[in-house]
Amino acid sequence: MIKELQLRVSPEVAGQEEELKTFISKTQKIGLNEIRHVEILNRSIDARQRTVYFNLKVLVFIKEDFVEKQISLPDYPNVKNSEEVIVIGAGPAGLFASLQLIASGIKPILLERGKDVKNRPIDLKEINIHHNVNEDSNYCFGEGGAGTYSDGKLYTRSKKRGNVRQILELLVGFGASKDILIEAHPHIGTNKLPKIVRSIREKIIEQGGEVHFNQRVTDILLDGNQIMGVETKSGNRIHAKNVILSTGHSARDIFELLNRKKIEIELKPLAIGVRVEHKQSLIDSIQYSCEIRNPYLPPSPYSIVKQIGGRGVYSFCMCPGGVIAACATKPDEIVTNGWSSSKRARPSANSGIVVELRPEDFKPFSKYGPLAAMEFQKEIERKAWVAGGRTQTAPAQKLMDFVEGKTSKDLPKTSYTPGITSVNLENVLPDFIFKTLQIGFKEFEKSMKGYLTNEAVVHAPETRTSSPVSIPRDPKTLQHIRIRGLYPCGEGAGYAGGIISAAMDGIRCADACASSMVRSDFGKNL
Repeated sequence: MIKELQLRVSPEVAGQEEELKTFISKTQKIGLNEIRHVEILNRSIDARQRTVYFNLKVLVFIKEDFVEKQISLPDYPNVKNSEEVIVIGAGPAGLFASLQLIASGIKPILLERGKDVKNRPIDLKEINIHHNVNEDSNYCFGEGGAGTYSDGKLYTRSKKRGNVRQILELLVGFGASKDILIEAHPHIGTNKLPKIVRSIREKIIEQGGEVHFNQRVTDILLDGNQIMGVETKSGNRIHAKNVILSTGHSARDIFELLNRKKIEIELKPLAIGVRVEHKQSLIDSIQYSCEIRNPYLPPSPYSIVKQIGGRGVYSFCMCPGGVIAACATKPDEIVTNGWSSSKRARPSANSGIVVELRPEDFKPFSKYGPLAAMEFQKEIERKAWVAGGRTQTAPAQKLMDFVEGKTSKDLPKTSYTPGITSVNLENVLPDFIFKTLQIGFKEFEKSMKGYLTNEAVVHAPETRTSSPVSIPRDPKTLQHIRIRGLYPCGEGAGYAGGIISAAMDGIRCADACASSMVRSDFGKNL
């Protein structure tokens, strides 16, 4: 007999298999020796009250043996000699688009401007230690994209856009822990993602696809309104009548290229702010209402949203037990983001705290047309670079000093490796963003008592929350509204916001591309 149960249990019970069996035995009146196995289907934490519980959905195997279901990869065909599609960008959208093309019998030619995951850390060290930014290999560019070094969060609200379970099972098939299948807010961790990304690349190559690194696309080849291929920085021309463009939210040169070639793009409002770092122990004490975190509870995240003057002010990409990373993609800018390892064991917690922007906010940059929001980003990042001393040293301020408009006399220890310098961030951020954040932090304190403290430090700026442009596409064919064979895809095109949603959009675009190619072949045979 197999019985499905919804349980509300203590952290100690949730974290120990024998304790969980004993709990079920007592509450369900089942003999302990009759319970052969308890399979957890879903797990989430309820910390809304002073006592913290786990909500579990489980299958109890009563007098019946449990056979573990093995997660295996699809039986992909070999596509070495098949028709080709160019995929630009080896982030989650590009990688999963490539896998889906192979599943459809199509050969992907995957072009990535940066390096593979083995060699990317060399350039990350250059940023962190020597303040040297490689414009093609950094936290944003390279195999796996920005998500590889951004905690590996796998939670998404975009469940109507695709099959989330499909993505999670593929990740498990490529080496991720099965825990991501049951957690309410799963994540993989930056220490484990590179191996998974490498396994995906190896599978693409094994099945006859191609993956090329250090291949920055510098031109799109057109014949009227039909795409014909691309040209790379090295002068290499690669021809194909179908191109999936999945270059991520920071590929500004691609946005400029599209605009220069008069391929329609649109301004997309985004959110901009700062990245705030607290001691993880403080966040735990606030969220779990405790002095010391229960060892069976994970380091606590937080999520908070406020409305200030009609604008949303909210936490973004919160990293428990994590590190603030230097995410510039050019030498003359400062960009901050955050990441965590799988165990989230670092002593500090950090989160972007950002302000929702509107189209009218970009009017001073209207001469740039659809690139106005991008230029707005760039100005803030350059101001931060200048304020920080024209290196990757970030301008920073104690949190309470920020709210009170004071320049900090000293600064707490930071996880941001290039270092920080005391700056009144009113001189870095646009006035309306700075003032909205000041009010927002006071409101945060009302919801999280103890949040507003000078033991926390504000780093500026957090600007790469999403793409500053969207690339319009037909809602049915997913091709660009005018350029045939061009499939704008993922976060950079404005259709995703994280690893899972980007992967789902990659699959959608690959399916749409495959369907179009089938229809085209059918037309030829008539």
